[in-house]
Formats: sequence, structure tokens, C-alpha cells
Amino acid sequence: MTDPVDLTARLIRCPSVTPEEGGALEFLAELLESGGFTCTRVDRNGIANLYARWGRQGPVLGFNGHTDVVPVGDAQAWTHDPFGAEVVDGVMYGRGATDMKSAVAAFAAAALDFVAQTPPDGSIVLAITGDEEGDGVDGTAAIMDWMEAQGERMDHCLVGEPTCPSRMGEMIKIGRRGSMTAFFTMTGRQGHSAYPHRALNPLPAMARLMDRLASRQLDEGTEHFDASTLAITTIDTGNPATNVIPARCQATVNIRFNDAHSSATLREWLGDEVARVKAEFGVEAEMSVKVSGESFLTEPGPFSQLVAGAVEAETGVVPQFSTSGGTSDARFIKDHCPVVEFGLVGKTMHQIDECVPVDQITQLERIYSRILGGYFA
Repeated sequence: MTDPVDLTARLIRCPSVTPEEGGALEFLAELLESGGFTCTRVDRNGIANLYARWGRQGPVLGFNGHTDVVPVGDAQAWTHDPFGAEVVDGVMYGRGATDMKSAVAAFAAAALDFVAQTPPDGSIVLAITGDEEGDGVDGTAAIMDWMEAQGERMDHCLVGEPTCPSRMGEMIKIGRRGSMTAFFTMTGRQGHSAYPHRALNPLPAMARLMDRLASRQLDEGTEHFDASTLAITTIDTGNPATNVIPARCQATVNIRFNDAHSSATLREWLGDEVARVKAEFGVEAEMSVKVSGESFLTEPGPFSQLVAGAVEAETGVVPQFSTSGGTSDARFIKDHCPVVEFGLVGKTMHQIDECVPVDQITQLERIYSRILGGYFA
């Protein structure tokens, strides 16, 4: 039997802070090849990715995860070595312990043992990236592009991101909200604050725009999604003087949107609001938009029920189907095949002293093993 706790410790000891590979994917490739998987490095623009496959026929079940981690922050604030994988009172500490080296270790261990003990009439794919915590454009997206070019397919995919808010087994993600960020610049004419009629102040225009955007209720939620949200994240002039009307003002908003919208319809709405304020105040106005991902939903069906059944069998908890939270690499997989997410409790991810109870690692490995057994039954 492959020990997922030991695998987790070995992965944590690889300092794979984005975009560094840190030896994590090299270790996994060697391990998986020894278990009969064919491994291919799918690197793009200096980002390391790993595609591992066992079997050549369908059906094909895929697992997706990442070995890159966020920076440790203040290392002196950690009680334990961030890359030491120390176990104290049944809890393993280290960067990536929760997000998400434990899940990678769990599905790798489950897959290795499954093909060794009960070789399936089908194939298993492990798509593991080193670029989830970064921009993501050269991570799972690169793997999906490579698979398309090579004619490689998955019929279903499970992403091992932490999905449980506080108790193991309580939540499965069947979709995600979309995310986009809009950047605004208002340009007027600089002048003395004592003579405002000689200047053209862009700040009232920006304030009006931000008020219009923040006051708008985008929707009331949909069947599987909470209401969409818009957050103003910055308004800035860079003006240190109290007696100067600045020439420019910039602001940024972030929108998390459900399936009642697309980034295109929201972009059109934002553009209309900018044009309205520009005409009202006579300033110059510019807008640019960065889309991190569209909203998507994998309708509940046999695959999500299979995952839910495995979770309940091992935890005794009936999981809730949810679309809450931020974006994940499932957004790159959704156009390839149906995808759901299930993983650990995410309370300590990205925190100082990130940690995971070791019994949750073995529990997660058993859940993934049940899913494999049920899928190929």
C-alpha cells in the first residue's frame, strides 16, 4: 500500500513556491512511472506541468491538482519549518499541507494502489500543475491545450482543491462563480484647489461612477449560485498635495458573477456606465478588463452522486453541492469534460502554520479510492 501521509511529507519538503517546481513534479513523475503510469512533462513558458496516464482505453477518469504553493510570508512567525512537514500531535505542518499537496498525495496513492490491485477496464489520468497559485495561464490551461492537440481525453475529472469549510466531507463544488477585474482611469485637467473653475477635477466623476457601480444589485442569485457581487478594491490619485486638483484618478473593481451573466454582458454594462459619467462630467475615461474565468456549473448527475456517495461512506456526512468560493483550475477543465471538486477542510490554507490532521489525509485517500472503484465498477 502507498502511504499518502509519507507522500504528503515528501511533497511539502519540495520548496515549490510559484513559479518554482521545487522537485515536486520530478518526484511524482518518478513515483508514478514506477507504478506503470506514462508521464509527460507539459511545460510552457518556464512553468512545469505533469500529465500522467495509466491505460489507453475508455472510460477515462481524471484527477487534477497543483503542487505549487504561495510564499510562506514571515518565516519567523511560523511555529514549525514551512518546508519541514513536521508532525506534532497528529497534525502535519507545512506550506501546501492543506492547499493542496495532501490531495495530490491522496489521489496519487489511491491511483497507484488501484491499478496495482484491481487494474480497471479503462484509464486514469493525473493532470498536475505547478501554476495554480500564479496566473494559471501556463498551468492546467497548458495541459488542456496539450491534451487537445494530442487527442487525449478525460470523460470526467475530479479536482482536489480544499472544498470543506469546517468539517471533512461537508461540501463538494459543482461549479464556480466567474471572476473579472475592471480598471478605470478618469483624466481631467490639473489646477489650484482655490480656483476649481480653472481645472477639470476627475475625482467627482470617478466617485459618481463608483457609486453607480456599487449601488447596482446585479441579481438575486440563481438556482445553484448566490447573488453576484461587485467590490471596489482601490480608488487612487497619487496626489500628496492638499491644494492641487489632480489630473488623473484610477480605480479598480472586482466582480464575482453567477450564471445569470457572462463577462461580455458585464463588460458592456460597465462600458455604458463609463460613457454616461464621461458625458456628464466632460472628463476623459478609459476602461480595461481582465477576466479570470467565466461562471460554470456541472449539473448534478451520476458522477457528482458517485463522489457524494464515496464521501458519505467514509465520513458519515452528507455533502452539500456548492458553487461558493473563488476560482479554481476547474474553470480550465469545464469545457473539456464534466468536473467536480472535493478535498480537505480549507481553514488554514495560505496561513502561517498551515497544517492538516494526518488522519484526514488517509481519509481523503480512502474517499478517492472509493471513487475509483465505483467509477470503474
